[in-house]
Amino acid sequence: MIPIKDYNPTTRFAVVTAALIAINVLVYFGVQQRQGTQDQLSYERAAIPCELVKQRPLTLVEVELTRRGISDQACGVVAPEGIANRPDFPHKQVDLAVLYSMFLHANLLHIGGNMLFLWVFGNNIEDKMGSLRYAIFYLLSGVVATLAHVAAQPDSTVPLIGASGAIAGVMGAYLVLFPRVRIRTVFIFFFILIRDVPAMWLLLAWFVLQFFTGNSSGVAWVAHVGGFAFGALVALIFRSRLQPGPPPAPPAWRGGY
Repeated sequence: MIPIKDYNPTTRFAVVTAALIAINVLVYFGVQQRQGTQDQLSYERAAIPCELVKQRPLTLVEVELTRRGISDQACGVVAPEGIANRPDFPHKQVDLAVLYSMFLHANLLHIGGNMLFLWVFGNNIEDKMGSLRYAIFYLLSGVVATLAHVAAQPDSTVPLIGASGAIAGVMGAYLVLFPRVRIRTVFIFFFILIRDVPAMWLLLAWFVLQFFTGNSSGVAWVAHVGGFAFGALVALIFRSRLQPGPPPAPPAWRGGY
């Protein structure tokens, strides 16, 4: 299911959403495509559950075991005698890596899909929340999504990259605030079908599918679920403040000359 547009006009241009898309694109083409290998940059900059739990960078042994596919749960593995048990990237700020991860992507399909989802759903949430609150909400959604993934896999030594956790928060808020808005969606089965479907059914279907994705596909589905639930909860709590109030009453006519 690929949403390509919604029938939900905004009252102002989504500055923050456009800026987030621009930053992600600039990081991908301006940094990731130039600075070393994708694999190396992920270990150097991205959030890794083991690092967040242990509050230290991965060691050389932990990284090599993960890179070679020997174990993706290599947290705490001690180097054999005679091999230094030192950090691979000793100056890495493991907490700041949670923020960096939201702006790193694996390939063109990864960043293209994420940015499409962000634009379709993000502009209306920014319109409701206002630019500053939306920016804070977006980043918090990404942090909560990462922490959900860490809680589910605390020993994982695989880097977590992508904006999808934060975008899932935006989608959760959209479900609460605009459940009946119709979304033009491309369905790809053995054929391609394009239909307008209510946001409620599209987003709920996406949410349920996360439980069938599994980590074997390389998708951090728990992060998606955590971000989505956080976004929906925030929207539920503040829905009364985000919904537009009644239009002002026209001034009473006063007779007389």
